[in-house]
Amino acid sequence: MIVRVFRVVVHDGKEREFEAFFRDTALPLMRSQEGLVSITPGLPRPETPTEFCMVMVWRDLDALKAFAGEDWQHAHIHPDEALLVRERSVHHYELLDA
Repeated sequence: MIVRVFRVVVHDGKEREFEAFFRDTALPLMRSQEGLVSITPGLPRPETPTEFCMVMVWRDLDALKAFAGEDWQHAHIHPDEALLVRERSVHHYELLDA
């Protein structure tokens, strides 16, 4: 299984707007994806007031590619969030079967 950690930093003053998008659009969209085993959303903390993240576990690389495409190694954003996001990153890991 593949762990995908997606992180965005939003523009100052866009935190509430992004959180609404995150809750109402991004999470329902992600939860409907075939091959997504789990998703854990992260909201900002006081020390990082403009950072949001999603930690996803995908069944395998084929499932991840079906969602993200052949350019799965790069962070893509939904068109509705393009004006809200200042910075984005994505990292991938093999899930430790413990």
